[in-house]
Amino acid sequence: MKLGVLFSGGKDSCLALHRAVAAGHEVVCLLTLLPDREDSWMFHTPALEWTALQAEALGIAQLTAATPGEPEAELADMQALLARAQRETGISGVVTGALASTYQATRIQRACADLGLWCFNPLWQLPQPELLETLLAERYEVVVTAVAADGLRPEWLGRRLDRAAVDELLALADRHGLNPAGEGGELETLVLDAPFFRQRLRLLETSPEFHAGAGRLQIRKAVLA
Repeated sequence: MKLGVLFSGGKDSCLALHRAVAAGHEVVCLLTLLPDREDSWMFHTPALEWTALQAEALGIAQLTAATPGEPEAELADMQALLARAQRETGISGVVTGALASTYQATRIQRACADLGLWCFNPLWQLPQPELLETLLAERYEVVVTAVAADGLRPEWLGRRLDRAAVDELLALADRHGLNPAGEGGELETLVLDAPFFRQRLRLLETSPEFHAGAGRLQIRKAVLA
């Protein structure tokens, strides 16, 4: 089936894309919403400007749309982007990286249903420790781009999700009750390399910004290697 992927550049959307391809589907476009607000209700916001490099590394066309980030407006903007992809690329369905958020999943499913599109959630209800172990086993190179939780200090910004980092996240989950894969917004990520990338992203200039228990990694320059 010809599919588009709701794509943020983070670990969940990249793994969902990988799962869709492994299931025999043809992914023909990446669909990225660009919220004006950092605290979007629906969509990932850190490092979205670098998804264009990821699309190039994947060899998949990207369609983007701006959205103000308000709850109802961003849903309408998402549906408009899905309809555009349906017209321009002939997709029959949409892949999401939804893991456990019913708020996100139900709204995407409703938008797809209104357009007659299949909504494919290959990661739905996957245990978060299992997701992190999958990233390690499949040699994803993932960097943390935002944090907002007890125990996640400034040094996490720019950190790779390697064995030590995953073990520490699992320990923090036990200690503080956070979601180890960031499903509650505790952390956001950017995928630099994965099994299906033709090239990898290389971050050349970054700076962490941390205030009042939360922070973001500002990426000033990146290239494909």
